Amino acid sequence: MKTAIFPGSFDPITLGHLDVLNSALKLFDKVIIAVGNNVLKKSLFSVEERLEMIENATREISNVEIISYKGLTIDLCRELNVNFIVRGLRTTTDFEMESVVAQANSRMEPDIVTVFIPSSPCYSFISSTVVRDVLLNGGDASVFIPGEAGIEKYIKK
Repeated sequence: MKTAIFPGSFDPITLGHLDVLNSALKLFDKVIIAVGNNVLKKSLFSVEERLEMIENATREISNVEIISYKGLTIDLCRELNVNFIVRGLRTTTDFEMESVVAQANSRMEPDIVTVFIPSSPCYSFISSTVVRDVLLNGGDASVFIPGEAGIEKYIKK
């Protein structure tokens, strides 16, 4: 069974994330969504809230596992014996940053391959950063996020 890890902060999960996930499931038998706790980023939602949102948003999608982790994604791959990392790309800027990380991972563990999946053009402008800004300023983010995720209930009023 070919399994891939789809790591990220998912703060919050967006329609762009789901687009990349659905594409990844065409390539892999199983995708593990790995919610990282990046200490360098100030999160709007707790890891537990993000896990629940992702679970709600992916309830109808088979072959998905959702976990949280700390540390390097490459170490998680080793721990779970997974040889593929999926990374979504929205822009050329994403590619430049992600390729550096992929090269570092490859240097540390040559058997682990990073697979880049471009988002569909209709989602390429959506980022969690934009969604957080809209949410924090009282805007309607419903066009960017999966309704099933139930993100609205986590917004601190």
